[in-house]
Amino acid sequence: MSGFNACWKLFLAGLLVVSQTANSAQNTNAPHSSITIHAYKSGMFSGFAHNHTITAPIAHGTIDTKKMAVEISVATKEMKVVDPEASASTRAEIQADMLGPKVLDAGQYPEIHFQSSRVEQTAPAHYRVTGALGLHGKTKELSFEVTGGPDRYQGKLKLNQTDFGIKPISIGGGTVKVKDQLDLDLDIYAAELPHGNGR
Repeated sequence: MSGFNACWKLFLAGLLVVSQTANSAQNTNAPHSSITIHAYKSGMFSGFAHNHTITAPIAHGTIDTKKMAVEISVATKEMKVVDPEASASTRAEIQADMLGPKVLDAGQYPEIHFQSSRVEQTAPAHYRVTGALGLHGKTKELSFEVTGGPDRYQGKLKLNQTDFGIKPISIGGGTVKVKDQLDLDLDIYAAELPHGNGR
């Protein structure tokens, strides 16, 4: 009988390990809310450079469908350059420039924050969001379109770096530089959005 109990306990322990491994895999593969930023090259010798793609995971936020309100924050230091055409060393250099004092200055401005002032439903599963974006010590109002809901929302918007006191990177006397305007893609999963302390 004792041998049977020992085998049964071993079997249960095995099931527990398998269950924990499966849950871990599910958590790893779970979708994450993020913003993807596209910065495009310009200048006389821009053909020798490449465009930049940056991911900005959502640090915390809320989507209140009853109050029609949105709040989202990004930790500046968590933004990552993922240029597919660049080598690892080149990506590291671009990353250092992006987070350094010449661009985002993550040390002085650790957070990027958006707070909606108005969310209007313009059609089924279509919304127009207006609010204040705080970036690099500046706050500007902007509006953009969002589709989806209630579990997932996607949208696109454009913003100019100079509107937030950021001078686009330029090298070679301006022969290669990053365009002022950035394209942003939003992909927000409401259910798994990390909640912060709010403001």
